[in-house]
This record gives sequence, structure tokens and C-alpha cells, in this order.
Amino acid sequence: MKFKKNVLAIALLSMMPTLAMSAEATSFSDAITGGKVSGMLRLRYEHVSQDNALKNADALTLRSLVGYQTKALNGFSANVQVYALSSVNDNYNDAKKGSPINSRKQYSVIADPEDIDFHQAYFQWSNQENTVKLGRQNMFLDNWRFIGDVRFRQNWAVFNGLSYVNTSLPNTTVTLAHFEKLKQVTTKLVDIQTEVINVGYKLTPTTKVVGYGYLHENKDAAATSIETYGLRIDGKEKINDQFAALFTAEYAKQDDYADAKNIDNDYYYVSAGLGFGGWGFRINQEMMSGTDSSSVRAFQTPLGTNHLFTGWSDLFLATPGTGIKDTFLTAVGNFKGAKIKAQYHLIDADNSNAAGDDEYGTEFDLGVYYKFKKNVIGSFEYANFQQKDKSLGKPDTEKFWVTGIYKF
Repeated sequence: MKFKKNVLAIALLSMMPTLAMSAEATSFSDAITGGKVSGMLRLRYEHVSQDNALKNADALTLRSLVGYQTKALNGFSANVQVYALSSVNDNYNDAKKGSPINSRKQYSVIADPEDIDFHQAYFQWSNQENTVKLGRQNMFLDNWRFIGDVRFRQNWAVFNGLSYVNTSLPNTTVTLAHFEKLKQVTTKLVDIQTEVINVGYKLTPTTKVVGYGYLHENKDAAATSIETYGLRIDGKEKINDQFAALFTAEYAKQDDYADAKNIDNDYYYVSAGLGFGGWGFRINQEMMSGTDSSSVRAFQTPLGTNHLFTGWSDLFLATPGTGIKDTFLTAVGNFKGAKIKAQYHLIDADNSNAAGDDEYGTEFDLGVYYKFKKNVIGSFEYANFQQKDKSLGKPDTEKFWVTGIYKF
């Protein structure tokens, strides 16, 4: 088993060419002193109100990040980013490492615990066709459903390990990775053995087909280990000078992996729509299979940016045992310099529960994003979930976020 888990890491290193291309820096001192400083300040206010016994939650938090990337020398460089998350108040459940202090458990969850840590810290080697990273790093692939860094939250998810990206074949991007630690948005550090295989091929400049395999062993919770294999096509093709066809189709199969047992699930995502005048309109359906028992593990995406899916209220970050079938409408476009995104969801269970119920509820989401300057962005986001079948345990929930970002 150990040999199997380390095969990918050995393969990644063996694919690194012996000679690198000429680099920008002329000496080691030039590489160190000639690098680039970057940073970001993100101030956010979040409010959560739920129809349950929990108190309303409010959080005013500031994420501060500063980083330095050296100039490349013979293709080699280093990138270090340090961040701090501070909070003005404490009347929210911050979900710190999954176990907040008792005084915070009376509030609804806003998963932004205070923290100071390295965001990323890695060595990199790259040329025109290859990029290798070793160390702490973020990663996001495709639509972020299976691999993402959850950057909506103030603490982002990051991996410790080795990644490799190759673009030597025409119209093809190959991404491989071996990760051994996952820092979650709750700041909990999880022991994992995760292999990432993702191969994307551009059929046209605007249509891409992707095949992937994600083998994820959670050493801290062995029963949740899974392997997922899938195929995805996503594209936009011009119909005429005014309209474009928008389409996505994806299927994935998920089974138990390592020490897990009896996991056998399916996933599909289909979407079709039209682009017109800077706007896109779609009808979509996403299904993650489950059973008629809430105690059985349904299809899960533990490494994805799950906030983006099944509504922004974050009631479905983990798939319930009965599964999910989410049918939703989306509209995305620009109005007077602002980007607008709206969604309306009809969220059902894939299978009825023991009471015969299968309708979770409906949700409306709205986001407005405005770039005041090149490096100053503001946004307002709103989510409203309305419960249908109470036995499924998802309460009426209303959330909104006001965010300001300054980058340098």
C-alpha cells in the first residue's frame, strides 16, 4: 500500500527535466533581492439568521496577507505568503478546528476563526511547458467542485505536498499532485494521502473536455476515504453574432478507498443555456447520490469549494445521507460596471428519508461585485433558504455578506 501511494510522487520527480531554461535572475543575490512583494486586505461583515434555537451570528473580520516571490534563477524560485485573520467581535460560532469554545456554540456558524500562519510556502521550478511546486500551496481545478481552495472564506484551504503541471502536448494540460496535509478553512490540519490526476484537452478555444481521478485517504477519519473518477465537458460556442450556446455535462463515480468500506455513489451535472450581450442564462441540475437512510454516506466532495454549490447558505457543505438533486437557474452578467450573479434553487433529496420526505427547500442567491479601482473591489452577497420538509432538518436560513478587498 505504501508503495502504491508513493508512485505518483516518484513519477512527478522523474518527469522534471534535467536542464532548465535560462532564467531572469543573473545571480543568487539578484534572485533574492529582485523578487516581488504582493499582498491583500479583505474586510468582511457577515450576518446569519436561522429559524432554530441558535442565536443570530454577526462577524466583522479582517484577512491580511503579505507575500514575497523571488525572481527565478535557472527556473527555480520560492514563494512565501503569511496571513493573519483577526476579528472585531466574538458573537458567532467560528468552528475553530471543528471544536469552538462553549460560549460560541449558542450562535450560528460563521467559519472564520482567528489565525496567523503561512498561507503558501513553496519552492517552484518552471519553464514554458512545466511547473513543479513543493510545499504548502493552494489548488483549484475545473469548476472547483472536486478540488478548490474555498477562497470565499477568510481562511483558505491549502495543501502540503508536490504538484506538477505540464502543457507540452497540443491543447492539453496535465495536472498531477501528491498531498499529505490539508489545512481546512476551520484551521484544522488533517493528515491525508491524496493523489490528483486531471487531464484537460481543448476541443476548441472555448470548449474543453477533462478526465480526472482523485484518490483521497483521510488518515484522521478512515471511513471517509474515497476514490472518484469522472469525465467533464464544458463549453461556449458561438451561434451567431448575438447568441452563444453554453453547455456542461459531467459524470463521476465514487467508491471506497484505503480503509473505507461500502461506498458506491454516482454524480452528474448537466447545464444548458444562452449567452447574449454580456449575459449568460442557464438551467442546471446537479445530482449526488444517496440512499433512503440518513446514516449512510452519500457522494461527498471533501476537497472542493462547496460554498459555490447547492446554494450559498452553506447548508449542504457535506451531502446528507439521502443525497441531493439540485435543479437551479442562473443568470450572470454586467450592469453599469458591476458584475451581477443570481441563482434560484429547487433542492430535493436523491432518495426519500424514512418519513417519505424528499424536498429540502428552495434558495435564492444574489451577488453584486464592483471594481472601484484596479486593486479595490467591493461586493454584496445574499442567500435565502426556505425549508419545505422539516424532517430533512434544514432550517430557514438568511445570510448576507459585505466585503471590501484591497490588493497590492
